[in-house]
Amino acid sequence: AAPPALQEKTLVVAKPDAVQRRLLGDIVQRFERRGFKLVAMKLLQAERRLVEQHYEQLRLKPFYPALVAYMTSGPLVAMVWEGHNVVRCARAMVGDSGAVGTIRGDLSVHITRYGGGRDPTAAALSPSLSPHRNLVHASDSVETAQREIGFWFRQDELVAWDSRDRDNIYGL
Repeated sequence: AAPPALQEKTLVVAKPDAVQRRLLGDIVQRFERRGFKLVAMKLLQAERRLVEQHYEQLRLKPFYPALVAYMTSGPLVAMVWEGHNVVRCARAMVGDSGAVGTIRGDLSVHITRYGGGRDPTAAALSPSLSPHRNLVHASDSVETAQREIGFWFRQDELVAWDSRDRDNIYGL
């Protein structure tokens, strides 16, 4: 078995826009090229209860209802990745939608919604009316990752396997 430091796990969720735009391969490839090991993956239509549980800490935010609606609007892919410092690295790899070289920065599309008689200029200036489809969720801490993985996967769905290239990646 790998040393405990190499067994850190994180949850990464490719959101409905990533699936609809067929970007899953690009997202997975970035994690594989970084040397992380995929230990669980599933394509699913998330139930409202699961999304509400996952984003419970955001329930008082004004965007919460739209976030829940969006996350239940189509299929998504939940993944568990394993490796040294994977939580911090995954967050850096995901980045934000303005950061070139990150998943969100390279692949996100900015969407501005007009309509309902709203002034297009006002709509463009309002963050609530100009959402980013940001493609991916990644856990923000080891503790959060453990909790979130438990929401999306049963323990028996995590596959323990030895990576044959671990020695080359980590110099063991």
